[in-house]
Amino acid sequence: MLSRKELVGSWAGMPVAWKEDWSFDEAAYRADLERTCQAGVPGVYTAGTTGEFYALEFDEWRAIAKATVEVCRACGTPVMLGITSTYTLGAQRRAEYAIQLGADAVQLALPYWLEVKDHEVVRFFQEVTDACPGMIISVYETMRAKKSLSIDQHRAIHAAVPTYLAVKSNAGTIGCTPEGCRQLSEFVNVWVGEALWSDLGPHGAIGCASAVVYMNPRVILNMFRLLVDKNWDELARWCAILHKLGAGLVPFGDRGFEDTAYDHLQGTVADFLQMHPRSRGPYTSCTEKDVAQLRSWMEKNVPELLEL
Repeated sequence: MLSRKELVGSWAGMPVAWKEDWSFDEAAYRADLERTCQAGVPGVYTAGTTGEFYALEFDEWRAIAKATVEVCRACGTPVMLGITSTYTLGAQRRAEYAIQLGADAVQLALPYWLEVKDHEVVRFFQEVTDACPGMIISVYETMRAKKSLSIDQHRAIHAAVPTYLAVKSNAGTIGCTPEGCRQLSEFVNVWVGEALWSDLGPHGAIGCASAVVYMNPRVILNMFRLLVDKNWDELARWCAILHKLGAGLVPFGDRGFEDTAYDHLQGTVADFLQMHPRSRGPYTSCTEKDVAQLRSWMEKNVPELLEL
């Protein structure tokens, strides 16, 4: 069983490989996943936003989950499965399957279609985790769920679900503030984007559900070593490079890119991932032309991120 000691660093949030007919390209996915594990990532998770959980039928989710666990087991890499759903039973079914597969942990966000009321929050996490007793839980906190949890709510979830050991904190949530990060770090591991590590590392941030580690594992894994060593000045230099990459992504935001389009774009721009960069609609999909455009910009502005 994982402990907080293992829930650190840049866990690779793998995107899904799709064929031209939008069916799961399992061979391409397995090959990219194996390469990612062999690069030395501390863990892998799928079926978060990057893994397009919101665009998967249950049988597709099961096929992707099964492939992920099998490859990670063969490589000796810990694996976390996203089990988020729009309703409790949907998350419970995914939780049950995750424990059948032998996943090491699950990642769970609040349902995102109707807002979960304050009095329903702890009960939701209890009911879902009852379906996978003993499974390590990472809370995926995002404003897409229409709610920012308080420190007291996080504490209440932890008290009710002792296997809640990590939180993926996104913009607008308390873990992305210095004081909130410090308080959360007293009882769970706080994961934030790597570009925030130099700012929030001194306050306890220790990991990331990463959409960039498979762009350039060498760079991102070195950033975590700098975090562990508390080499804040050198870490800040690399964080600034990641922030600079944001300027190169602006044109794609203007075109309507959302998370998974960016993630496929970043994953394939340095040729680390070999899958096609397409993602499911109705959301704008990345194309090979987009990858070439970003690569050209990066060669001029952040060449360090292309050097595998």
